[in-house]
Amino acid sequence: MAHPVIPHVLTIAAPVAASLGLAVENAVFRTNQSPPVLRLDVRSLTADTGLEDCERMSRAFEPVLDESELFPDAYVLEVSSPGVSRLLESDRDFISFKGFPVSVQTAEDFKGQQEWHGNLMGRDDTVVKISLKGRTVKIPRDVITQVQLEEGLSE
Repeated sequence: MAHPVIPHVLTIAAPVAASLGLAVENAVFRTNQSPPVLRLDVRSLTADTGLEDCERMSRAFEPVLDESELFPDAYVLEVSSPGVSRLLESDRDFISFKGFPVSVQTAEDFKGQQEWHGNLMGRDDTVVKISLKGRTVKIPRDVITQVQLEEGLSE
């Protein structure tokens, strides 16, 4: 679950990023560190995202963020690129990442939930198959909104 401050961060970060030819992809506020860390992932709208893009965003966004007073106490701002897309879309993605931990989101409840976490077993024309502690779950493709790689999940 996202920290409650994230929607506000995204609202003020988007126009700063746009003015630099960037888009904000994600934001995470890690309160379990001291000082807490606000990580902002940005992507260039015109080319590969480089270190210079992250530096420009950091320099432009930090004063705006400080002025907003969303963080009255000390914090660390990290700006980075999101790297390789974690979304799985093509048949090749589903073959390449078979066995990897994934998160499956559905538009409606499927067996009582809209988010599933397990290891990818594959997909066919009708379902995406994941393994949940050795049990195969087949989620209909017509209710799935996205499938993405997860970090650190294993059976």
